[in-house]
Amino acid sequence: MSDKLRQRVLDRLDAVPAAIWDALHGGDNPFVLHAFLDGLERHGCLRAEWGWTPRHLTLWDGDELVAAASGYLKTNSHGEFVFDHAWARAYAGHGLEYYPKWLFAVPYSPVTGPRLLARDAAARRALVRAMAGRAQADGLSSAHVNFHSAGESVAFDGDWLQRTDIQYHWHNPGHWRAFDDYLADMDHRHRKNIRQERAKVSRAGVAFRRLHGDEAGPAELDAIHRFYLQTFLEYGNAPALTREFIGYLARTMPRNILMILAYLDGEPVAGALCLRGGDTLYGRYWGSDVTLPGLHFETCYYQGIEYCLEQGLTRFEPGAQGEHKLARGFLPALVHSHHHVVDPVFRQALREWCAQERDAVARHARTLARHGPFRTPGQD
Repeated sequence: MSDKLRQRVLDRLDAVPAAIWDALHGGDNPFVLHAFLDGLERHGCLRAEWGWTPRHLTLWDGDELVAAASGYLKTNSHGEFVFDHAWARAYAGHGLEYYPKWLFAVPYSPVTGPRLLARDAAARRALVRAMAGRAQADGLSSAHVNFHSAGESVAFDGDWLQRTDIQYHWHNPGHWRAFDDYLADMDHRHRKNIRQERAKVSRAGVAFRRLHGDEAGPAELDAIHRFYLQTFLEYGNAPALTREFIGYLARTMPRNILMILAYLDGEPVAGALCLRGGDTLYGRYWGSDVTLPGLHFETCYYQGIEYCLEQGLTRFEPGAQGEHKLARGFLPALVHSHHHVVDPVFRQALREWCAQERDAVARHARTLARHGPFRTPGQD
């Protein structure tokens, strides 16, 4: 690699050919695929009036792309899941502008994965330096890298602030081959509760189909998008993913998209949209037309676990937040982000705040882990 890399900031991902972008990562995480990120732009999921303006950072060694990060100029903090509203209020309280800021993440997706795409460690470190330097040169308040993989932490120097949070992930320890194997490792109370929840759904007459993108027709794609819209409207949020985007994923990433549909009397009444990676299933959205005991847990969790066991996937990340997942075998896992605050005074003030937050999160994770559903030696 030459001593001087050339930076290019792109306002459209299609400025880089898909094969060149995807050559920088292993292909195991569907959310950093060129097709997924480009699809968000092409099909109306990202709009400046919603606070999302594509601003991707790339580094070139001559004509070779050596590092890249999907970036967005943000005029709010919606759809990020790493909450910095207090930081924005602190800036405003001192008469300063926090927005726009520069976010490196996957829009609307609190899933862990590579964020610093690079051909080697030196290019990855150069990419991080470029983020900080370019943010300062362009007069931005900050740069943020959300939900990066744990191994990427070493690329950030001491000027970056580290934050952690807790999610709940299912992990196959290696000896679970069927759903009953997974239940057998639980204590009696949790095992009984899950069996009762599943039995209620079965007695209600609900049947399930699990479909990849190339197995779904227009009716199934319409249904899964309708359930997605319904959930967002119920909570008063603006839905960002378009029906065109869902159809695009089904065409361009057919084996990476999984739809779990629940049927009652032959009609779809609930559904969950998931994405599949190399060894991980990612639960993203769900919705329902009916209220039935256990339907949410069956659609969003148990059907996904069965799929992982059948397909040999070792991890299932069902989405952010939700301590109720703990009782169903999703154990606490730490997720990571790094933040570069340009103003040195604010950076120093926030450094102590971040350290206290990390300590509190770690303590809470240890407490949660002690209350999991799995048996300890000698326990029923």
